[in-house]
Amino acid sequence: QVQLVESGGGLVQAGGSLRLSCVVSGRTFSNYVMGWFRQAPGKEREFVAAITWSGATTYYADSVKGRFTISRDNAKNTVYLQENSVKPEDTAVYYCAVRTGVIIGTSIRAAASYSYWGQGTQVTVSS
Repeated sequence: QVQLVESGGGLVQAGGSLRLSCVVSGRTFSNYVMGWFRQAPGKEREFVAAITWSGATTYYADSVKGRFTISRDNAKNTVYLQENSVKPEDTAVYYCAVRTGVIIGTSIRAAASYSYWGQGTQVTVSS
């Protein structure tokens, strides 16, 4: 199966920036979608961003549009999440995930449509 390892989380002050990375290893698939999700204590896991295999199409949650940027480097089997102008409400564990193919009738924003998940990396934004 596929393994995903996130890194780059940490403590940052409000208004600052972080870049999260996720490296995919093991079995890989062509034309797969990569997504970022986050989960804060006491809250449901929520969609943050997604990117197609080519990188030509991206998707963002309304809460992060204009601040976060998702990108990928297929040669390095890596997806990134650049977080700018972070806010305290961005504090959460961030997970990357793989969506291995076109799933008819399922939103790209739905966590249940992703097959493989990383262990998560903590992002804490101080006031």
